[in-house]
Amino acid sequence: MTLTAIDWQETTNKYLTEYSELIVPWLLTSGVKIIFILIAAFILNKVLNRFIEKAVRIAIRSDRYSSKEAEEKRENTLIQIFTTTSKIAILCIILLMILGEFGIEIGPILAAAGIVGLAFGFGGQYLIRDIISGLFIILENQYRVGDVVNFDIAAGAVEQISLRKTTLRDLDGTVHHIPHGEIKKVSNLSTEYSRINLNIGVSYNCDIENVIAVINKIGNELATDKELGRFIIKAPQFLRVDEFADSSIIIKILGETQPSKQWDVTGELRKRIKITFDKEGIEIPFPQLVVHNAVEAIDKKLTETTS
Repeated sequence: MTLTAIDWQETTNKYLTEYSELIVPWLLTSGVKIIFILIAAFILNKVLNRFIEKAVRIAIRSDRYSSKEAEEKRENTLIQIFTTTSKIAILCIILLMILGEFGIEIGPILAAAGIVGLAFGFGGQYLIRDIISGLFIILENQYRVGDVVNFDIAAGAVEQISLRKTTLRDLDGTVHHIPHGEIKKVSNLSTEYSRINLNIGVSYNCDIENVIAVINKIGNELATDKELGRFIIKAPQFLRVDEFADSSIIIKILGETQPSKQWDVTGELRKRIKITFDKEGIEIPFPQLVVHNAVEAIDKKLTETTS
């Protein structure tokens, strides 16, 4: 039996009337509540973010840090962690409230979540390990957003820190996501200050006193440079003769810069040393190997003997 157009229309109108009687009251009650919940969550998130930012900036005292940059790194790290945590908490709360408005019982869901949590507790030990390690990293201020660090498994600039993982970006632009539980050793290359540590070889024929004077002059001029001088804490200077190598005398140069600026300053220092050494006639030797031809030496000795 097929429905005629009139019967189909009557059936459609019947169902629309029934659903309208159910949906419209729900929209006017629970629907409105859900809208208010979402608006309240949005406002609460904005308020909490501002509160967290101001509270962290007040709590971090400038006299505890060597520079304004170090203070800002610490502040940005804590703000990022607290705001992310608050967003997750707000999202979970509003999700439970919205489910309640749909008539879903929250109690059994929470109970089931607890049972599932126990069931997956063994597998979740790695997550707990990552979070605990992350807490110690944050509390001990081992590194912050913006620092350049070296782990056993990766190195780069810290872009993001959460309770579970740290995100690094290396010089190639590759992003590394590293769980805190996998971090065994942390080398922070930009805490408080950075150091210029440069070894350079000069020829054995050079006047070493003249070389030292030229290096110190270059370091002092670099410290007064308009662009890079503001990053230098201690001018690069001759420290010692570090080694008598096969083809050169190795000289060590040390200086101090602001965090993460050692690479820029060292690069400019190398350039100026090369230019000045060329002008002063100071040779930077390359490895050389002297080869003696044994056959020619024997022939020469025999010739001298017979003559």
